[in-house]
Amino acid sequence: MAIKIYNTLKRTKEVFTPLEEGKVKMYVCGPTVYNYIHIGNARPAIVFDTVRRYFEYKGYNVDYVLNFTDVDDKLIKAANEMGEEVPTIADRFIGAYKEDVKALGVKEAAHHPRVTENMPEIIEFIKGLIEKGHAYESDGDVYFKTRSFDEYGKLSHQSIDELRTGARIQVGEKKEDPLDFTLWKQAKPGEISWESPWGKGRPGWHIECSTMAKKYLGETIDIHAGGQDLTFPHHENEIAQSEAHNCQTFANYWMHNGYINVENEKMSKSLGNFVLAHDLIQKHDPNIIRFFMLSVHYRHPINFSDALLEGAKNSFDRIRNAYENLQHRKQASMDQDGQKEWLEKVAQHKQQFEEEMDDDFNTANAISVLFDLTKDANLYLQSPQTSTKVIEAFEEALVSLTGILGVELKQEELIDEEIEALIQKRIEARKNRNFELADQIRDDLKARDIILEDTPQGTRWKRG
Repeated sequence: MAIKIYNTLKRTKEVFTPLEEGKVKMYVCGPTVYNYIHIGNARPAIVFDTVRRYFEYKGYNVDYVLNFTDVDDKLIKAANEMGEEVPTIADRFIGAYKEDVKALGVKEAAHHPRVTENMPEIIEFIKGLIEKGHAYESDGDVYFKTRSFDEYGKLSHQSIDELRTGARIQVGEKKEDPLDFTLWKQAKPGEISWESPWGKGRPGWHIECSTMAKKYLGETIDIHAGGQDLTFPHHENEIAQSEAHNCQTFANYWMHNGYINVENEKMSKSLGNFVLAHDLIQKHDPNIIRFFMLSVHYRHPINFSDALLEGAKNSFDRIRNAYENLQHRKQASMDQDGQKEWLEKVAQHKQQFEEEMDDDFNTANAISVLFDLTKDANLYLQSPQTSTKVIEAFEEALVSLTGILGVELKQEELIDEEIEALIQKRIEARKNRNFELADQIRDDLKARDIILEDTPQGTRWKRG
């Protein structure tokens, strides 16, 4: 079955046809690195990493590019407030980003281009737009001439007249038309800057992605992806710049993930519900965070709360426990014949999982298939005689399919202090008559080969 992608540009699902057979050129808009990322930034990192993993599972070679915006107004403001240089802050939070997303199971990109490392290419790109009549210099600034690109608005599905309504020229701007946008900003005194044909300055936001996508992937790419909030104006402006400059289609497929709400409200610093991924990783198993993010279709909004995260943990534990039970039972299983129907069931589950992922990477439905696979695995383990071959088929299916989702079934071995802490948590749960939690802790430990024994002298434990 062919992979279908919902293309924002066409507002419909389309069969994916790569530019080059067996290869995918994919560009994902990365963060502006002036602080730790919040969970809204973590969602596209997880979502499009999963897309990449699935393409690779299907045999594609994915050239995956994710950029870092390491100079802009936010970074300059942060540098002034902290009394540090812009590159110092950028380096710190690029490191923090990589650390956080690695914990969340995100694979390293093939390329992580930075604005400051691609300044000559950015300046050349702007010069090309000016030469072709799509941009102009105005007292040290350079603007893109929006009306020179006839198809402006095709991604966000807005007409130029609709966009013109409400557009204003801000104080200090020297552009000819309110719809024109900045390609190059003249430097203010004391700001970080680079020499250019228009004087000292730095790039506008949108030009960096057009330039770096062209440099690392070519003038036309397969997939451009990012958060829904980037559709307009960022991605709209990228299309205008790139297609005006290159005279060909910029990206064949545009993918956008939905927003994250916190406790049913939009996440914002003013509401005090701003959740940093860095903090969340310290409190929760990153596997659970990732599993939670993928439990909703990527194009839909997702609501975050501690209760929903706990629900995701319970769901993921069902899959993980089934895997560990399979491992444990395999030691006593034998090579049995006549169990072909179970192997066929495993194959059917794998096929169904792929069908759900082929349909616009529907991880929510794919996870439902994992639950069905887990249910059958548990049912099989109730058989008086089990086959090593069947158990290994269930194991392989669980490992390969959860691997597509980027979650890890194998757990690191608990150290003694961690076991003692869980036992104490169980004792407290029993004191508070929270027997459900107490039983869950016992079951979780048992699944990890930790056997508890309640005695009059207290709870003892041993490794199984």
